[in-house]
Amino acid sequence: MGESCFSQTEAFKDQPIGTAVSHHRLTLRTHLSVRMSDLQEATSPVAGIGGPAACVSKVELRVSCKSLLDRDTLNKSDPCVMLMVQNQGQWTELDRTEVIKSNLNPVFAKVLMLDYYFEEVQKLRFEVYDIHGAHSIGTRDDDFLGGVECTLGQIVAQKKMVKPLLLKYGKYAGKSTITIHAEEISGNNGYVELSFCAKKLDDKDLFSKSDPFLEIYRINDDGTEQLVHRTEVIKNNLNPVWEPFKVSLISLCSCDDERKLKCLVWDYDSRGKHDFIGEFYTNFKEMQKISSGNKVTWDCINPKYKLKKKNYKNSGLVILSDLKLHRVYSFLDYIMGGCQIHFTVAIDFTASNGDPRNSCSLHYINPYQPNEYLKALIAVGEICQDYDSDKRFSALGFGARIPPNYEVSHDFAINFNPEDDECEEIQGVVEAYQNCLPKIQLYGPTNVAPIINRIAKLAAGKEPIKDASLYHILLILTDGVVTDMADTREAIVRASYQPMSIIIVGVGNADFTDMQILDGDDGVLRSPKGEPVLRDIVQFVPFRDFKTASPAALAKCVLAEVPKQVVEYFSHKAIPPINPVLNSTPSSIANTPE
Repeated sequence: MGESCFSQTEAFKDQPIGTAVSHHRLTLRTHLSVRMSDLQEATSPVAGIGGPAACVSKVELRVSCKSLLDRDTLNKSDPCVMLMVQNQGQWTELDRTEVIKSNLNPVFAKVLMLDYYFEEVQKLRFEVYDIHGAHSIGTRDDDFLGGVECTLGQIVAQKKMVKPLLLKYGKYAGKSTITIHAEEISGNNGYVELSFCAKKLDDKDLFSKSDPFLEIYRINDDGTEQLVHRTEVIKNNLNPVWEPFKVSLISLCSCDDERKLKCLVWDYDSRGKHDFIGEFYTNFKEMQKISSGNKVTWDCINPKYKLKKKNYKNSGLVILSDLKLHRVYSFLDYIMGGCQIHFTVAIDFTASNGDPRNSCSLHYINPYQPNEYLKALIAVGEICQDYDSDKRFSALGFGARIPPNYEVSHDFAINFNPEDDECEEIQGVVEAYQNCLPKIQLYGPTNVAPIINRIAKLAAGKEPIKDASLYHILLILTDGVVTDMADTREAIVRASYQPMSIIIVGVGNADFTDMQILDGDDGVLRSPKGEPVLRDIVQFVPFRDFKTASPAALAKCVLAEVPKQVVEYFSHKAIPPINPVLNSTPSSIANTPE
């Protein structure tokens, strides 16, 4: 397929990531915004590093649109949504929905499935077309109705994203909007397989029998209806047996087995004017009454017939003939359940980095290219920011003499506000870092235990942790082996009992061999007294291993273990996701962490 009209638009070009206060900073910021937008574009792989990332989970996206533009003269538009993914800077089609005839407010039944990677920026584009032929999407025969760009991380963090559709050059497509619902589904997480049939349905056709299909809608907390599944059409049959189908528990009932489900039976019409046969309401709890040899049956009711006809009983019966399910908790269960990830960066300001005014310094501010500290900060921070609703990040420093008394500190806010060490978005951290350098004196030694203890105390909170609402990631950027190794090992062991992960990136060309002990990959890290960590929470990598790769490769490496660490912590504490889990658990459900 050739390049679509939307791929030529200027509407979604990356915006600068901050307002410049000087020409010098403007140049740097403009460059940084380009690097952030290109983070996931790997250039040359590094030998011995990377390879295909392990898929955390699969995510299903359900799409609907409202108030689409009407491009047809005699009929309404026949919309279809095309999902594009960005790979190495190129947009390619991943999947598309079905075409819905003559509808400006379509609710698409086709589920768009993607592999989800926490450690990557996965850019997506949704394009809506009015289709004029069976295989013509993206050609001049079709009308472009609008599109939108976002990341998969943004969608899963919000669960439901509503955005206006844009035409070429950023022009709004009238009042058109697209709504994208994200729900997790994977091979071992949250499947339920349902088998439905019906008997003695009303005959809506004059010269033949009805062509029935079944729709299941979930009733959301706000009263809106979300299409969960639409069966195939069974032609000319009043006793249809529909194909079994699988659907995630989150998609079906939001893990609430008493959530109301609305089920509709229709007689299919090729012009889109389907005849209503009947409806019934149920919930997953009622469905689970099915047992060996027993089926769950509902009267299919047409409310109009019920009011008009005295002896009206039903318009047929709908039967659940089989139900199979399995349940576990995963990383996305916690994220989509409302768990926020708070990101903290700790920067090494020891004298071994070199004078920041010297171009050889690791802290030198090059107006045209970010230094290694900024590259690592942006690469990791851009991933984490999608999972923090307030987009505020803690920025700390260690190993410097700081004003006003210029005493050495191993735990200070680089914005010099001890009451509030948070910065607005990643750009705020970049600005605080730039403003901090001229005001401090690089000194030493390289002690990181104080900052680890600080974040561990913050993660522990004042009350025992009772819910999965917050998890901390601490990124430590250092140019050398830590001086307080014994205290650091003790701090990491203590921190392993708290909801946090630690990422250490070695900047520069120092010998980091001794730092590998902190990464438990070669064995279990122990405190000086021999106490082992509860779980492996540290990932260490030297930045130089990624010099010939894109910043995305660094983020992919250091963040790949985080989803497993999140699940390990909350499962050890037996803390479920914030979203309510199934209230009644049949013996066929396994409530175990992934």
